[in-house]
Amino acid sequence: MKYLYQIASVLFLLFLVSCSEEKIGEQLNDYGTITGKVVSGDTFEPMENVKILSSPATSTVFTDAEGKFTLSNVKVGEYSVQAQKDGYVAKFEAVTVTKNTTSEVVFELKKATANNKPPTVPVLVSPVDNSTGQAVSLDLTWTATDPDNDALTFKVTLRNDSNSEVKTFEAIKEKKLTLTDLVYGIKYYWQVEVTDGVNTPILSAISAFSTLNFPATRYLFVKQINDNNVIYTADDTGKQYQLTASDKNSWRPRRNNQVKKIAFIATNGSRNDIYTMNFDGTGAKKITNSVSIAGFNSDYIGYSWNSSGSALVYPNFDKLYKINNDGSGLTKIFQTPNGKFISECDWSADESKIVLKVNDANGYNVEIYVINMSGTITDNVISGQTGAFSGLNFSITGQKIVYSWDVSGYENANYRQLDSRIFEYNFASGTSTQILLDKIVGTNDLDVRYSPNEAEVIFVNTSNDGISEKKIYKALVKNTTDNIRTLLFSGTSMPDWE
Repeated sequence: MKYLYQIASVLFLLFLVSCSEEKIGEQLNDYGTITGKVVSGDTFEPMENVKILSSPATSTVFTDAEGKFTLSNVKVGEYSVQAQKDGYVAKFEAVTVTKNTTSEVVFELKKATANNKPPTVPVLVSPVDNSTGQAVSLDLTWTATDPDNDALTFKVTLRNDSNSEVKTFEAIKEKKLTLTDLVYGIKYYWQVEVTDGVNTPILSAISAFSTLNFPATRYLFVKQINDNNVIYTADDTGKQYQLTASDKNSWRPRRNNQVKKIAFIATNGSRNDIYTMNFDGTGAKKITNSVSIAGFNSDYIGYSWNSSGSALVYPNFDKLYKINNDGSGLTKIFQTPNGKFISECDWSADESKIVLKVNDANGYNVEIYVINMSGTITDNVISGQTGAFSGLNFSITGQKIVYSWDVSGYENANYRQLDSRIFEYNFASGTSTQILLDKIVGTNDLDVRYSPNEAEVIFVNTSNDGISEKKIYKALVKNTTDNIRTLLFSGTSMPDWE
């Protein structure tokens, strides 16, 4: 028995060894796969041609254009996978490979900074330092290089000598910055900062330039841009300069040379207010506050400076208000006796009287009369006439006014005019005379105003269809058929000429 027991024990041990050897043999033939991706630790963009190797050693591969790699037929076990690329810090990741599975790993490689050199100091090229007469739209340009050919990013700082505003323009990839909203007659200072994403940013020297002075202009008008009224000015050669922003609704400009300001109406939420600005469009300031400018139709409403520029008068439905040019001193000086709306007004040069155009809520049943500064009506010009009236302007002496009137007498809900012509009223004779007898049939003459020397008038002419282009003309003041109209500006309206 003892002998048989010994034989059985030996056979059992041989069986165990046989089983163990079979298991080890199976492990030697078990494989898995390692896949992964390498991206930049700064930009997270895929990195190509990164060397991938492992410990224990397997095959060595390189990443493709998408930063991806695959290690196939990797024996099961624990591995340390390494990603290497010149100029970057090598990265290790631990991976466990199991039978018939794919293990994934992601590497983020950072640039090696130990031997990385910083960029050169930016050199400011244009405009040349301390240059003058620069345009208000220009390119700032500079140069800078990097010894390691690192991608460079720039920041530009811009300030001026007229206020404390500092503008910064960041994440610039080119060695150029286009500026389009500089101010006339200002000295600017600019500086460039460059970084390679590795070293401390490098600052350039400070450079300066001055913009040209705002040109002398006399004409003001409005253009339609993206459904907004935008105010422009122009010189005697016809060169135009935009004064108000294209994304805001601004109209009815009126210039005063004494205080060197332009008044205008602009949308302010649900109301319209009067603003003033400098001749170059800067320094916009809201004048009306508690009482806005309002009437039957915002397109046909008007206001007036006094000759000194210290105050303005403007309507709010049936009331006329006076306000100082800084927004103070609001005073009601007149209210229509019959509830009609005041649509337009003009203040005489001697500041002793104001001519008003009043109408019903639809713009008709017009009356034109003159009041003194006590609010007393002193002269009646127009009453009992059908049709639309527009434009109202005193002569320098205050003895005449010009206006336009639709002689067809047509009245409708859209305030369409069919045959609007220009008239001049003489207070001495108490009569109105049509001037500019050469108007084209089917058109309207609108928004008339005297020229600075009163030898001419400036006005708008457009088709009576209500949708055609508007054009600004000038012509001599005379009631003859040989009067010559000179086209000044196309696609424009609401002129002023001071």
